[in-house]
Amino acid sequence: MTKYTEDHEWVEADGDIATIGITDYAQKALGDVVFVELPEVNASYSAGDEVAVVESVKAASEVYAPLDGVITEVNGDLEGDPSLVNTAPTSNGWFFKMKLANTGDLDGLMDEEAYNDFVAGLE
Repeated sequence: MTKYTEDHEWVEADGDIATIGITDYAQKALGDVVFVELPEVNASYSAGDEVAVVESVKAASEVYAPLDGVITEVNGDLEGDPSLVNTAPTSNGWFFKMKLANTGDLDGLMDEEAYNDFVAGLE
């Protein structure tokens, strides 16, 4: 079950562990990604906190915590190959995993249909 935020993050939950990345829409808007700054493992974040930074040839942008939780893993592959964000934004280009404080909070995020409607309203 993939959920989405208005900040263009996707969240794939497996129990109380969620994998987070940016959407295809976001990576296209950014252009070629050249650098990614990832969070520290075991750091705690609240929903809306800045967790990571992604820099492209166009701009720098923040990646926010979609929900409250603790970072359990980061995608070290992005440090060596930040272009994964462009080539595989919803698979190998994930940013971090976090243990969710409350899995019920996932219900407050958009499903794919709602996110697609949201993006359509931006264009």
